[in-house]
Amino acid sequence: MVVDKPSRGPREGDVITIKSYKHDGSLHRTWRDTMVLKTSENAIIGLNDHTLVTEDNGRRWVTREPAIVYFHKKYWFNIIAMIRDNGVSYYCNLATPYVLDKEALKYIDYDLDIKVFPSGEKHLLDADEYATHSQKWHYPPEIDRILKDHVKILVDWINEGKGPFSQGYIDVWYARYQYLMQQRLNDRR
Repeated sequence: MVVDKPSRGPREGDVITIKSYKHDGSLHRTWRDTMVLKTSENAIIGLNDHTLVTEDNGRRWVTREPAIVYFHKKYWFNIIAMIRDNGVSYYCNLATPYVLDKEALKYIDYDLDIKVFPSGEKHLLDADEYATHSQKWHYPPEIDRILKDHVKILVDWINEGKGPFSQGYIDVWYARYQYLMQQRLNDRR
């Protein structure tokens, strides 16, 4: 009898692809190279810096600054902390919890986003897009309820400076990324 070994998830320093989809299953956006900084039973923390992004229409662009990304298996949002000269800005996607396979980390993007500026000012974005897609793709009432509940959780995290919204979190994970990049440079010499 042959027993398959359980597949291991990505480890610190591994590079993964991230893919977001829409409710109808169509590919929305792909980030090609994200370095994994930490994995746990329920979460993945990574960083991308000058990463190639491909949109569903084929348009390509490169991110401008380092960004720490946070994905969780239980929360219906993911968080991107963009490290800029004027401070940290956050882009939070309301989305399904992530799944991970051999190809990529994947999730379904549900249109709504919360942008947080370095000043702490918050904006809910794309409510019109959410309404349009909700009708077009017939989002079930359960999805609507879950997303509303998770917007509240996310806003609480923002207001409390919890997790990715604390400066200490940003400092620790950005320093870890810099260390790993230095290790890679040293290994190439």
